[in-house]
Amino acid sequence: MSRTILAITLAAVCSQPTRAQEARPGIDWPQFRGIRASGVDDAHQLPSEWDVATGKNLRWKTRIPGLSHSSPIVWGDRVFVATAVAKGEDASLKIGLYGAGDSAEDMVEHAFQLWCLRLDDGRPIWMRTAVTCVPEFARHTKATHVDSTPVTDGKHVVAVFGSQGMFCYSIDGDRKWHVDLGDLDVGPHDSIDLHWGYASSPIIWDGKVIVQADVKKNPHLSAYDIATGEVVWRVERDDVTTWATPTVLPCDGKEHLFVNGCKHLGAYRLQDGAEIWRMAGGGGLPVPAPIAAGELVLMTSNHRPLKPGHPLKPVFAFKPSAKGQLPVSQPDAPGEHVAWTKKRVGNYIQTPIVYRGLVYLCATNGVVTVLDAKTGEQFGRHRLGPGGFSASAIAGDGKLWFTGEEGDVYVVEAGKDCKVIAQQNVGEICMATPALAAGRLLFRTRHHVLALGL
Repeated sequence: MSRTILAITLAAVCSQPTRAQEARPGIDWPQFRGIRASGVDDAHQLPSEWDVATGKNLRWKTRIPGLSHSSPIVWGDRVFVATAVAKGEDASLKIGLYGAGDSAEDMVEHAFQLWCLRLDDGRPIWMRTAVTCVPEFARHTKATHVDSTPVTDGKHVVAVFGSQGMFCYSIDGDRKWHVDLGDLDVGPHDSIDLHWGYASSPIIWDGKVIVQADVKKNPHLSAYDIATGEVVWRVERDDVTTWATPTVLPCDGKEHLFVNGCKHLGAYRLQDGAEIWRMAGGGGLPVPAPIAAGELVLMTSNHRPLKPGHPLKPVFAFKPSAKGQLPVSQPDAPGEHVAWTKKRVGNYIQTPIVYRGLVYLCATNGVVTVLDAKTGEQFGRHRLGPGGFSASAIAGDGKLWFTGEEGDVYVVEAGKDCKVIAQQNVGEICMATPALAAGRLLFRTRHHVLALGL
């Protein structure tokens, strides 16, 4: 297929209603990191090489206005992506490795938008502006006003725009409901003046939209009815600020809701939010989502712990048997309900990926640590390249893709050696985690969504 570069124009496209159903591996990528946040799609052959400038393996490239690190999601033949368009200016973005925690100075009116594109050619099907307003809180200089990834069940599409609220549309763009989520002020827990932006993504499970809001005031975990937006249950959380997205994973024949945290890592019952287990000991400012490693559940964080004696930059592998208040797990004494614990290798921003029995943890400086998923045995550490790394890795077809902030993509052969088989570029800054669907690699860059495929 020849390269198609599409200017953004709204197009009226006839479509048939779609019923909610279970997401289909290899076809749908319904939330952040795909089905169960695994980041894996092994159903298709996928490209190791491409050239955006010449069109090699480029299926389409569509410009999206505004600034957002929200990842694309896919259901069937449709791609959904969110953005925030600043009035009268092109929002600034400061990437790279730096420790400053400054807030960006773009407190102007923004249009918070949800876009729907066709998967086969990238043409816009519809765009809806959920709200136009000045954001309630500032963002980090490296973040955006829309960092949360939308979620869909094939019938509804839900987008969280931070303190501006949560909005639900039909898959055809009809607005269903809006929920005021209150003040979602996220930043350093010990600073009232720094604001970094809300980034936890919603998920959908069994007719519920689930939102983790580990914010400065009144942190909580809530479930909303997908049909009406009404609260089904809400539980308060004793934790400091986080940016982690919750994950639903099977556990002992049931589905449990797992959440990362600093003071409160844990699992909850889906039907009523009742707590199953909790543990302290995570590092401060946790971002990665919980993920499955066979029957184990992995959680990680990177910032310094809040209390002495807690492991630095930990990775925890929880067993299905976990219940109640767990003691803080240590590498030399993981405890009854933790299979293994590692320290000094945990991730800060990226959600790790488990692929073909191995855990890959990519640090923000591009150093990848490879562990055995069952035992935690460490096989080595490998540097991909210079620059910062914020997007989470994805995997399929025997390969992994690690995306640098400047648009460099390192294609790695699955295995203990973490062998780089190709280094490509998507042509722009890239902070968002890519998506995989129907044999397409979907990248959200600074100004575009682009699809790559063989």
